[in-house]
Amino acid sequence: MKIAALEYKGNLRVESVHLDSNQLTFTDAPKDNNGEGKALSPTDLFCVSLASCMLTMIGIKTKSLDFNPSGTKVEVHKIMDSDPRRIKQIDIHFSWSEKIQDKKLKDLLSKTALNCPVALSISPEVRLNTYFNFE
Repeated sequence: MKIAALEYKGNLRVESVHLDSNQLTFTDAPKDNNGEGKALSPTDLFCVSLASCMLTMIGIKTKSLDFNPSGTKVEVHKIMDSDPRRIKQIDIHFSWSEKIQDKKLKDLLSKTALNCPVALSISPEVRLNTYFNFE
């Protein structure tokens, strides 16, 4: 299934077009790797995709529950390795829009996030730390 078309635009910038919606996304090489850093780098986008997938799966899982994850915030931190250049560690920090006390719901949200398709596709060599602030 074709999902995107990409074009190298020069200056270490790539334009991607989502074929279903025609939405454009750009990536730039980061400043620490000869780029201008004017957009997410490909490795940034990888980490953002992970967090987005986690949130999307939580949204799907909680649709039938008495819980609305709207307003949930996530911060993403990335640590790179240099030889070879690759993602070494991803830290995902969840903050919920409301305090969550129910243990079953906490477990469901955590398990759902950690089992999203992107998380399950990450190499075991990448350290993934996920923090859930339910307060």
